[in-house]
Amino acid sequence: MAIVRWDPFKDLLSVQERINKIFDETVSNEANMRQGDWNPPVDIYETDTDIILTIELPGTKEEDVDIQVNEGLLVVHGEKKVPYSKNENNFYRLERPYGKFSRSFSLPNNADLEGIKAKLKDGILAIRISKKNESKPVTIKVDKED
Repeated sequence: MAIVRWDPFKDLLSVQERINKIFDETVSNEANMRQGDWNPPVDIYETDTDIILTIELPGTKEEDVDIQVNEGLLVVHGEKKVPYSKNENNFYRLERPYGKFSRSFSLPNNADLEGIKAKLKDGILAIRISKKNESKPVTIKVDKED
């Protein structure tokens, strides 16, 4: 029979972590419901010519989204409105996020601020930012002195 050391503090830490997780989830959900704030998920990738942001905004209308660029910062904010009256329905559960949102993204120096296009289709906001043509470094050969 093997002797196994029991560490009571390990079990206490595990319980404490679970309590903290429950508390954090409860507090963050209550704060989000009061403020109505949420953060839609974003993917950012680039091609040779563009930087592309895709933001999940299901149920959001074009007129409820505002995009601004100021000093190299792209700001997307808006509101996802509840599609039905709260007074007419008794909700048992409301898991989808609603309310105001705002996301900010720093743009790289090669972003062409005049070449930004946005399209909302099937609940996905796609923002395409053209890249400026960068001047490529030129190598200069150093000759020996005669």
